[in-house]
Amino acid sequence: MKLWTLITSSAVFLLILSGCGSSPKPASEFKIDATLPVIELTQRGTFVDMNAIAFEWKAIKDERVKGIYIFKQSMGEDAGELNHYKTIDNRFTTHFLDKNIKPDSAYTYSFKTFSKEAESRMSEAKILNSLPVLQSVSWIKSVQNMPRTAKIIWRPHTNQKVKSYIIQRRTLEDEKWGNIATIEGRLNAEFIDKELKDDFVYKYRVRVVTYDDIISSPSEIVQVVTKALPISIKNIITTTNLPKKIQIDWEKSTTEDFARYYLYKSEESDGSYELIAKLYNNTFIDAVEEDGKEFFYRVSAVEKNDLESIHDKLSIQGITLSKPTTPSLLEATLVNNKIQIKWRLKDSRVKSFIVIKKAKAGWFDAKEEEFVDIKGNKFVDGEIGPNVSYYYQVFSVDEFLIKSEPSIEIILKTPNTIQDNRKKEKVEQKENSKIKDKELIVPNKDFS
Repeated sequence: MKLWTLITSSAVFLLILSGCGSSPKPASEFKIDATLPVIELTQRGTFVDMNAIAFEWKAIKDERVKGIYIFKQSMGEDAGELNHYKTIDNRFTTHFLDKNIKPDSAYTYSFKTFSKEAESRMSEAKILNSLPVLQSVSWIKSVQNMPRTAKIIWRPHTNQKVKSYIIQRRTLEDEKWGNIATIEGRLNAEFIDKELKDDFVYKYRVRVVTYDDIISSPSEIVQVVTKALPISIKNIITTTNLPKKIQIDWEKSTTEDFARYYLYKSEESDGSYELIAKLYNNTFIDAVEEDGKEFFYRVSAVEKNDLESIHDKLSIQGITLSKPTTPSLLEATLVNNKIQIKWRLKDSRVKSFIVIKKAKAGWFDAKEEEFVDIKGNKFVDGEIGPNVSYYYQVFSVDEFLIKSEPSIEIILKTPNTIQDNRKKEKVEQKENSKIKDKELIVPNKDFS
């Protein structure tokens, strides 16, 4: 007989087992016929695998034999008696495959032939041990200090039965290992774990899976520490005294692999922050149109892999230069056909004043004038007329030409009896013009 080789193909196993069906079982009281043939295994009649044990015996030529009884006993923790396990109801069958096997477990088998009236003697008991599960990959390595990522590489398993790899992960906080991925294909040799925590420890191991779904023992454990976030920015300073702008400065980042800074801005300390600049220098000037406008700023460091430092715990306030103090009007009086306005102000920033004058003689007769660069705390208006309402407001102005809020509006109405200085000035201007014209006339002289 040719050497029978164990083949793990499921199709062949099914073919071998086709002789087994709903067949007779040994009777509780049976007759032993010593003349019936006893099962005799071939020279290499047992074959073991991790999840299967197979037998091959010599052909039975005795026509009295109707089939074969197979007895089995587990030698492990669930050990029991040697009991009837299977019946083969065809004497021509010479092979049996048992797939109800646990890896690395011991089993005892024995066989009997049977006829219509009796059973043969029990064959010699055969104790067999199934193969242990496969060892996992022989070499495994982790790649360290990656941003929110871990990379595991291994040497592909040499066993052709391997179909895939199970990746297991555990943190220092976890009690059990968890399956996180299955990598199909024996020749695959890496796994990349993503969306991990920063500066965090992860442990990994690999198990291999065979085509008959046997899972190997775990591999060596490897550890990964993900890359830490950049160091948070320190000593952020903002200005409060610059006109129409806020300057932000901070200490340079000492983070390895530093790439750039992110600058954020919000109108409220705990509000929504907007990214307004990506910078390579540790200073920035924020142009702001409003005077005395308040903003809050945050700065972060970003490294080459786009890891960003923690920045939501420190907000620094910056303010543009506020408006100068508004003048306090003291009085508006009519003196010698002129309106005199006085105010009070104690603000060293103020360099000059602006006066806004509105004149209203009727509903449709209104005029507005602006007088700038006024020094001192007084303004005298001689261009007035009778029976006119005059409105005045005063602004203070600093060296940056920032205007204060307007003062209160003061109103003064001139009486009908007042001399119209505007007409008087026009007459005087006309007379002065005539005199100048006369002075320009040169009389004809005869020099002959």
